[in-house]
Amino acid sequence: MTEIRNVAADLARFKRRVIVIGLVVLTAFSLLCMRLVYLQVVRHEDLAEQAENNRTAIVPVVPNRGLILDRNGITLASNYSAYTLEITPSKAGDVEQTIDGLTEVLEVTPRDRRRFKRLREDSRNFDSIPIRTRLSDEEVARFAAQRYRFPGVEIKARLFRNYPHGEIASHVLGYIGRINQTEKAAMEEWEDEDFANYKGTEYIGKLGIEQSYEKTLHGQTGVEQMETSAGGRAVRRLAGHPATPGNTVMLSLDIKLQKLVEDMYGERRGALVAIDPKTGEVLAFVSKPTFDPNLFVEGIDSESWKELSESLDKPLLNRALRGTYPPGSTYKPFMAMAALQTGKRGPNVVVNDPGYFNFGGHRFGSPEGNIGGVDMRRSIQLSSNIYYYSLANEMGVDLIHDFMKPMGFGQITGIDLGGELRGVLPSTEWKRNAYKRPEAKKWYAGETISLGIGQGYNSFTMLQLAQATAIVADGGLKHRPHLVLATRDAVSGKAVPVEQPPVVDLGFAPANVAVVREGLQAVITAGTARGVFAGAPYTAAGKTGTAQAVSQAQNTKYNARALEEHQRDHALFMAFAPANDPKIALAVIVENAGWGAGAAAPIARRVFDYWLLGQYPSEADMAAIKVGKATAPIGKPRLASEAAWPAPVTTPATAP
Repeated sequence: MTEIRNVAADLARFKRRVIVIGLVVLTAFSLLCMRLVYLQVVRHEDLAEQAENNRTAIVPVVPNRGLILDRNGITLASNYSAYTLEITPSKAGDVEQTIDGLTEVLEVTPRDRRRFKRLREDSRNFDSIPIRTRLSDEEVARFAAQRYRFPGVEIKARLFRNYPHGEIASHVLGYIGRINQTEKAAMEEWEDEDFANYKGTEYIGKLGIEQSYEKTLHGQTGVEQMETSAGGRAVRRLAGHPATPGNTVMLSLDIKLQKLVEDMYGERRGALVAIDPKTGEVLAFVSKPTFDPNLFVEGIDSESWKELSESLDKPLLNRALRGTYPPGSTYKPFMAMAALQTGKRGPNVVVNDPGYFNFGGHRFGSPEGNIGGVDMRRSIQLSSNIYYYSLANEMGVDLIHDFMKPMGFGQITGIDLGGELRGVLPSTEWKRNAYKRPEAKKWYAGETISLGIGQGYNSFTMLQLAQATAIVADGGLKHRPHLVLATRDAVSGKAVPVEQPPVVDLGFAPANVAVVREGLQAVITAGTARGVFAGAPYTAAGKTGTAQAVSQAQNTKYNARALEEHQRDHALFMAFAPANDPKIALAVIVENAGWGAGAAAPIARRVFDYWLLGQYPSEADMAAIKVGKATAPIGKPRLASEAAWPAPVTTPATAP
């Protein structure tokens, strides 16, 4: 049977199909054109930037950290470059297995493992953490040949901080360490410009000058545009601008004097602050024992950290800044000044000292015994407790507080170091705020008595005592203590002095200052410190003191041998010299060493000899001072300029 086709219908159907296909093709082509226009025109800049980023990388260039120098230009903190082997945990897989494998190529000590573990706890999983530092060229080459075995492990060239004199002045300098999570969170609150300047920075000042002058020392971060391979490796440098090194910080500290004082302490604990009374410049700022800040630069391991943090001697405590102590009899000259300035007692008023003071049914004793009648000058010279018991009773706690506060007792001095403690300058208001129980808030008159001899609630830092001593030395002028003299621009080399606040005149009458000075000079020439300063070609002015480390019941006799070493009395001394034109003022404490004239004053004598005469103790003299067996200098002093000054020995020998 023959099929009759409808040609017209087939043709119409074909035309419709062609039209549909044509429309589909046209639509597809239009979409392609639109996409092309969108990619080539609308998103051209964005895609071009992405393509460029795939080919290049912007790398921050961390600047060289600024130097720290002493007043004579001796370098106290510098930098060195070295190779480090670093692991990024997120890329390394099984980290412990990776470290085990690395030990087949390089030496990885147990200390390296402990340090890595500690750093990892303070870091994010994608941070690069050093497992080995200061690699030799041979070690670098050995690892490079085996690198393919260790994904997530790479060698980096880094700058490390170096403290060439080790433990000397460590509490002043502080140290730098890896930025932890808490610090990173705090940095995110910085101004955008400051935060951006720390891109690529992994270390920051943690303590001391390193912390308080962090932004000055850090410098300005640079950038480099690098061409990279498909695997992300840098091929060549395309463009960029270099980093600007941090500025140099120039201290008022004399590092040779600092070392002398630290050596004189030997194995003992304590603090000394020496100040130029006419400027407030800190000449020595000692806290013993010290620590080696180089331990922290690469990340301290847990064992070393435990040894430092759990030691009974507390080497990490900055005793000059944060150690608070009762000032003992060194407080008496300031009580005398308070009596004169407030009109509570004149210089010629004689008080009988029978060796005890009765008040409210209690007898306050005195180790000096019955010394008879004393006026103000002799009260300082002979350190009469009874004179100052009665004076404190006459003045009252609030009048004492109001006079001592402007002198800096119980106050923040404003020194350019962070973490300063205020201590306690008691008053009725202070006690109301310090205690919770209603009966404990009340101030009792009997509590005022012991304040007169620097005991009771009194608790001050050696920095505060040194500042107050400098105020008396300069006739009532108050300078802010400071450690930094100037900063030197890394580019221009120009030194810019650090501006200090104006001097404050406390209004001491010259006649009153003269009375107190006469009493302080008598301590040196005919009082408790006369043996220490025998033969000195200058006249000093000072006061010895002994302060209780633990409270002792009234009318009980002090017996050092019956107490544990950490419970024995502290030895103190405050002084300035020369008495008629002071160039140095200081406060010194030797913890649990007993008598101020036996342990603290000999250190001060050698400091004055160094600063005023350019003399350094003989070896025999130094040996005696270290164990508290010295008075006047033993043997012939050496010239300070000729005394041995060891070359830096802590600079890593393996640094390239």
